[in-house]
Amino acid sequence: MNAGKSTALLQTNHNFIENNLETLVFIPKVSEDSIAEVSSRIGIKIGAIEADNTFNFFDYVESKRTSNIKSIFIDEAQFLKTNQIEQLAKIADKLNIPVLCYGLRTNFLGEFFEGSSRLLAIADNLHEIKTICSMCTKKAIMVVRVDTNGNVQTDGKVVALGGNDLYKSVCRKHFRKLTKIF
Repeated sequence: MNAGKSTALLQTNHNFIENNLETLVFIPKVSEDSIAEVSSRIGIKIGAIEADNTFNFFDYVESKRTSNIKSIFIDEAQFLKTNQIEQLAKIADKLNIPVLCYGLRTNFLGEFFEGSSRLLAIADNLHEIKTICSMCTKKAIMVVRVDTNGNVQTDGKVVALGGNDLYKSVCRKHFRKLTKIF
């Protein structure tokens, strides 16, 4: 949260398009209220292809092989399923199309998301986009979820869509202090 992942995705995608290189941009569909776009807090956005839990990335991209796709971008990759991460790896390996995934490592309980876990296990490269703790100046590596009164939550659904109103980026020390999870 608050590291500029979506902004980085949008900028890199723009660089491809500016050079007349075709891209595909995907975003997981996590609720019926989902919007088929990647947007950043600074106001930049682009339309995206929604991928629900049954979406097959490899089949979709292979069906588009007549076009000249030069890169694939995935926002919120943490919400993908294990088999979908493996489909993305298959695209990179068999179709020779670079796949760039952007997302969070852990949820508000400090546990891996399913997609993140598999992605971290098989990714060729990892590039951490850093941000600072909302309570100090250390590097934030975790997030906490807060309710409308600002109280930290330590239970509930793993997926709850929101921004700065719902999540705060924190360092491990403050995560431990606020959640008392470990």
